Amino acid sequence: MTENVNDHTQGHLLGAADIRRIAAEAGISPTKKFGQNFVIDPGTVRRIVREAGVTADDHVLEVGPGLGSLTLAILETGATMTAVEIDPPVAERLPKTISEFMPDAVDHFRVVNRDALTINPENLPDFNDDESFTLVANLPYNVATPILLTLLERFDNLGTFLVMVQKEVADRLSEKPGSKIYGTPSVKLAWYGTAERVGVIGRNVFWPAPNVDSALVLFKRHPGGHTPDADNADGSVVNRETVFRLIDAAFGQRRKTLRAALKKIVPAEAFERSGIDPTRRGETLTIDEFVALARALGEVSA
Repeated sequence: MTENVNDHTQGHLLGAADIRRIAAEAGISPTKKFGQNFVIDPGTVRRIVREAGVTADDHVLEVGPGLGSLTLAILETGATMTAVEIDPPVAERLPKTISEFMPDAVDHFRVVNRDALTINPENLPDFNDDESFTLVANLPYNVATPILLTLLERFDNLGTFLVMVQKEVADRLSEKPGSKIYGTPSVKLAWYGTAERVGVIGRNVFWPAPNVDSALVLFKRHPGGHTPDADNADGSVVNRETVFRLIDAAFGQRRKTLRAALKKIVPAEAFERSGIDPTRRGETLTIDEFVALARALGEVSA
């Protein structure tokens, strides 16, 4: 008789009644401060985990686990995971929920009570031995972009992520040049890898129901950790801080041409050397064009 691979993670996912009971028992009510909207639909969290491609071999980071809806769906695959939760009562309650609904998964799970923007490989060493790990999360829309960019910068081995964010944020993260919503997040994320929107989630799967729709963004990191165009012939890499400084300046004054927006940083010679027309606007440039400009700037300044 063959053993079912999921035998060790048999359990029950949270429905609306479970969520409300757990919240009431723990004295937790969703707060605007932390952008909390708890998922009350098992089908939605299973879909997120499926889109993320999580298997029993994966090591998963979850940011903002809330009352544990998505956490249980991740653990159901047999994966090992660490959840980072900013809200102390929520972080304290989570292990009890795991032991109640999926007792066999307790050994695969740990929760850390911290602000995700403060974590790094030193204070969260859980992933240090992993060649690659994945982030799966339902992120509050007001901090989604800084959290993603900060984690990609600090954890070289964060290889993929699947996040649920406000639809507008999802569009911004996955947009291509030339669009009105293409901006700093789109182009900075493209430095690290490729992002695409892989589904829309209605507001009725949350408690409380938000007044916006959500969407899923799937991200895969470039093999070298950054866009291949950033590799120099001598084996060095174009300086990411310089590239990001150019991006911030170009998008800081969207209506201005590159020449006007970057006049304090980029001399005419660098535009010539990079082959980028200084009368263009920032929102028309790909990440690789920003890289070319940063490279030319380094050569002119050398």
